[in-house]
Amino acid sequence: MDSTSICSQSTPLKWDPRPTASGPEQSGRGRDCARTLEGGINMERHLVISSDCHAGLLPGGYREYLDPEFREAFDTAQAREIAATKAAEEHFLIKDINREWRKGHETPLTGAWDHAERIKMLDDDGIAGEVIFPDGITEMNSPPFGAGIGLSPRGADPVLQWAGARAHNRWIVELCQMAPERHHGVAVVPATWDVAEAVREVRWAKKNGLGSIMLPVRWWDHPAYHDPCYDPLWEVCEELGMIVHFHVATADNETYFGSWPPKPGEPTTRGAMGIYLSEVVWWMARPLTFMIWAGVFELFPKLQVAFTEGTAGWIPSYLELLDQRATTHAGSAKLGDFTSHLKLKPSEYFARNIHIGTMANRSEIDRRHDIGVDVLMWASDYPHPEGTWPQTHDRMVESFKGVPEAERDAMLGTNAAALYGFDVEKLAPLVARIGPEKRSFQG
Repeated sequence: MDSTSICSQSTPLKWDPRPTASGPEQSGRGRDCARTLEGGINMERHLVISSDCHAGLLPGGYREYLDPEFREAFDTAQAREIAATKAAEEHFLIKDINREWRKGHETPLTGAWDHAERIKMLDDDGIAGEVIFPDGITEMNSPPFGAGIGLSPRGADPVLQWAGARAHNRWIVELCQMAPERHHGVAVVPATWDVAEAVREVRWAKKNGLGSIMLPVRWWDHPAYHDPCYDPLWEVCEELGMIVHFHVATADNETYFGSWPPKPGEPTTRGAMGIYLSEVVWWMARPLTFMIWAGVFELFPKLQVAFTEGTAGWIPSYLELLDQRATTHAGSAKLGDFTSHLKLKPSEYFARNIHIGTMANRSEIDRRHDIGVDVLMWASDYPHPEGTWPQTHDRMVESFKGVPEAERDAMLGTNAAALYGFDVEKLAPLVARIGPEKRSFQG
């Protein structure tokens, strides 16, 4: 389907600042956790929920989860996708880093697809619950046809990318059903191809026990997220209480590196990796800018959106800029009215509708009040090498030592528990056994 047709199929919804009556009440935000989760709080150990973990099958594993008509295409594409990943690893020396990092950890890393090992890892890390995104240890464990964490429509076949997304969604349902009280699965939804199809996938995901979706952070030549054609998607997510996610991944790689994936023997463009690391967070945050100014959160006040693995230090200055643009019109009056459809300041929509999943380095925690204690959700990023595992406890203490207990409770677990609907009372015996001791964070 071409990029213009999805808009013609949807009827834009009219502005209506009133909360919708049809949707269920959304879980409380972090500031309400002491009230909503009071029965399950452990006085000696922390409830820990990782707002960002990953899982993916070994190469070839997704074949049985594909509809039969796509398996031949999978067999053809698999070798090509593996070769592209290997080329990228060779180009950036990732292979050597991964090999060194895996030493002594080979068995626990199989938790990327093996549920028994995954549970052992969670217990060892003191993690009672997790939110699971696609892609296991590397892109080798990614859903097929470009349906992984990047989920870019550029160069993808829409039919095949949807097939790969559905294959992963079927598998992640099975994985989460093995311990539903501990796992919250995220469905992959390549919505830029077809909004009506995305709405159907959201309903399928909800019916099959998944509570969240992940959308592409980049839309390329498709409609951006301020376009009314996406209103049916926001509406169904609000109606069903499905959390929308944007996960850091892709950026303008072709501009940075010259070609992507890199060609064998091609020299690395000067400064490319530093540019990528500096801008990748901006690409992840772009959907938020589009959605705020489009009034998405005015139209759908109960819609909840999480931005994951994109750090959090950028948020105070970002919100300051948006609020300044929204409230100071001396320099923009000649541009006309662009704010009357917004009843709140951008920072107020952020506080009400947005959540941030982060590995939470100490500098971010020191700025927690500027970011929002009730917005931040700690993450381990298992099993990625940039994550906290296997030094999770030490990294956690380093970030949260000396922080008041109630704030630690919120950022380490109760914010995420409230958002994702974890049953804290059901997890209480597990927390009493594996949760990190609160006294470790004193000082």
